[in-house]
Amino acid sequence: MATRKLCIAQDPKADELLSTDDFALLVGMALDQQFPMEHAFRGPQKIAERMGGFDIHRIAQADPAEFEELGATPPAIHRYGRSMARRVQELARYIVEHYDGRTSGLWTDGNPDGKEVLKRLKALPGFGDQKARIFLALLGKQGGFEAKGWREAAGAYGERDSRRSVADVTDAESLAQVREFKKQAKAAAKAG
Repeated sequence: MATRKLCIAQDPKADELLSTDDFALLVGMALDQQFPMEHAFRGPQKIAERMGGFDIHRIAQADPAEFEELGATPPAIHRYGRSMARRVQELARYIVEHYDGRTSGLWTDGNPDGKEVLKRLKALPGFGDQKARIFLALLGKQGGFEAKGWREAAGAYGERDSRRSVADVTDAESLAQVREFKKQAKAAAKAG
């Protein structure tokens, strides 16, 4: 998937890492909760800077207390730096154990359809149904993933030309549109 050119973090170095490292992209998605989207997707770059590179095996094997400290050191990888650092490590260990450290195995091993990839994503630590659907849409819309049924499995997040999630962020303007959509959805939920 090295052909993608992402603009989610709105920071050239962070977006370059997201564009070239599948695990970095997955980590950004894991961090994308209760925290501004572009800051969440800058988390992998912060980890890379502090570890002298971004390596799934080194993350999985890092001393848990030291990795928590790395995640919480200002500027932290997330509002909840320590707990999210634990989640990143759990995710790294899961990918190493189940996919030999190849994150792309989630969507390539056995030539899976969209429904199967959604099931695999939902099995990840910290990935519920909505986060899994959004990541599936991100793979389909910006990652070159073309498996049968990915749009249906992603649900509303797979809709063409929508502006509802990180899967739709391609520049500063689309980020603002996604933010506005989320704001309106939140207001509608409160009113209803």
